[in-house]
Amino acid sequence: MKPALNEKDSGLPTDWQQFGQGKLLADKINALLQPWWQRIFGYYLLKVGDLSSALDTKDCKVQHQITLGNGNKASYIHAHADALPIRALSVDAVLLAHSLEFNADPHHVVREAHRVLMPDGYLLLTGINPISMVGALSAIPWLQEKYPWNGRFFSVARVKDWLHLVGFEVLSEQRFFCSTMLKAKKNAEKPALNKTDTLIQAWVEKYLSWFGASYLLVARKRELPLTPIRPKWQLTPQYANQVKGVSARQGSTNQ
Repeated sequence: MKPALNEKDSGLPTDWQQFGQGKLLADKINALLQPWWQRIFGYYLLKVGDLSSALDTKDCKVQHQITLGNGNKASYIHAHADALPIRALSVDAVLLAHSLEFNADPHHVVREAHRVLMPDGYLLLTGINPISMVGALSAIPWLQEKYPWNGRFFSVARVKDWLHLVGFEVLSEQRFFCSTMLKAKKNAEKPALNKTDTLIQAWVEKYLSWFGASYLLVARKRELPLTPIRPKWQLTPQYANQVKGVSARQGSTNQ
C-alpha cells in the first residue's frame, strides 16, 4: 500500500469560504447528515477540525457536542486531528469533514478517531473525490496553491480500506456535489433556476453522482468480544473395554 504520510503541510482550512462554492458544499453536507442525526444517540459528539465545527448539528440527538480545531475561535479545544486530547472509549460519534486531505498523516487521524470512539460509535467522514472534475483540476499548477487543490485527495476505496483495517464497518457511501468548485457563488445573488436548468441539475445529480466532487462515508466501530474456548476434557477410558473391571486376582483364578 502506498503510504499517505507527507511531510508537506498544506495548511488546514479554517472556514468553508476558503473553498470555491464552499458555502454550497457545506449546505449539501448538512442536508446529507440530517437523516443520520436522527439515528445517532449518546452523550458526546466530537467535531474534529474547523470545518466540522462550522457544520450545523443542532438536530443531532447527542447531548453534548465538543468542537476541536486550530484557527476557529468557536472551537472549545485547540488541538490537532492526529493527536486528540480525548480519553479512549469516551465519545459516541466523531465528525471529520474534509480533514484527511489536509493532514500530514491521515492514517493516524483515522486511528485516533477509532481510539476515542466507544464500541458501536459512529464516524461521519467527508472528503474530496479524486475521480471528479475537482480531482482532474488538481493537475493545473496555478490551482495547487488554492483550496481544496493544495491538499491530497484520496479515493473512496482507499479510505474504506483504512477504515476496515482499524476495525470500522462502513454503513453508507455517498458521492455528491457535481461541480468544479472554481467560482464562488453566493446564494443571495444566485438567480432562480428555470425549469430546464432544474431538470439538467437533477439529472446530473442522479446519474453522474459517481463523479461528484465530494463523498460522505458513515462507518461504525465494531469490536468482537473474545469468547474463551473451553478445553475438551479427555473422557475416554485409559483401558480397553475388555480389560475394564477385571482384577489381577480374577485373572490368576481363571488361569
